[in-house]
Amino acid sequence: MNQNPPSPDRPDAGRGAGAGGLYDRAASVLHVRCAPALPEDEYRAVLELLREFSPVVQAIPPSAALVQARGAQRYFGADAVRIAEIVRLRAVARLGTDVRIGVAGTWAVAAMASARVPEPGGIVAVPEGAVDDFLAPLPVEALHGIGSRQAEALHAYGLHTVGALAAVPQGVVERILGRRAGRQAAERARGVDPRPVTPKDLPPAAAVRHRFTGHELDGALVRAALLDLVVRLGATLRDRRQAARALSLKLQFAGGTHWEKTRRLPEPSGHDEDLRTAAYRMMDAAGLQRARLTGMVLRAEDLTAAERVSRQISLDPVRESRLTAEVAVDRANARFGAGTVRPAATFRRAS
Repeated sequence: MNQNPPSPDRPDAGRGAGAGGLYDRAASVLHVRCAPALPEDEYRAVLELLREFSPVVQAIPPSAALVQARGAQRYFGADAVRIAEIVRLRAVARLGTDVRIGVAGTWAVAAMASARVPEPGGIVAVPEGAVDDFLAPLPVEALHGIGSRQAEALHAYGLHTVGALAAVPQGVVERILGRRAGRQAAERARGVDPRPVTPKDLPPAAAVRHRFTGHELDGALVRAALLDLVVRLGATLRDRRQAARALSLKLQFAGGTHWEKTRRLPEPSGHDEDLRTAAYRMMDAAGLQRARLTGMVLRAEDLTAAERVSRQISLDPVRESRLTAEVAVDRANARFGAGTVRPAATFRRAS
């Protein structure tokens, strides 16, 4: 097992990994863990980085991903450990975030390997011939897919390590945990996991955030910051020709606590007026009085293509005028720079 492979600048970096320096094609699955509190947009950036190495990337929200690196191994002429090290290096250098990566031949073993990496980041590689040695001393709680109640049931029968579980006949494990769960646990205790890595992205979403420089108590400034988020989010959606079916607001408070609420829109929209109405209602629902805010995140969820949204002419002349003005504002900002034209109230920022 290789916890901190050599630098990728060296031609032979990362090729030991317990395999005698040989190119271990069997260990081709990367399980990548990001920091638990990583914002969604930064998590998406990590996913995009992984796709530079392989088209087979499976997002595991909220902060993990699987990569099938077999094709990348052939393309780059390097083993999966070296590829993992380059991924980690680029994540730190380009995105400013470290990751923990497990490298193995199966999903379950790679996930258990990444869980053994201490924070903030590093790599644990489990070559094909070292799977039993890696799994045997682990507590049964560490077995991928085992819950606390299942672990307690195994403990009651004196099974405290994965190695002990692997030595028990599968039928016995099935009687303890049930047929399906027992078969799965017995197989994974032996390093068997037939699940493939399946390309899967996060559900479409877009998010904008505002961080106050201090603990903000001024309701007018908070409202202005929220309006600014609405304008920025709306511009992003219209630029991407998307509409949101739902809006989510997250308020972050001093002391590390937060409040979050999601509201479905009456119909999909990317217009400032619709987003503003939903955002203000969620803010009102928070019931803020003397709460000390440190930040806000506004996220558009369940996105759809704007051309799929039926456009009905409103009988409200005020709304139609605002939509016409919105088009003009978008054109001006596209020509002179984002944020050049925006509501006057958004200039009231927390200093």
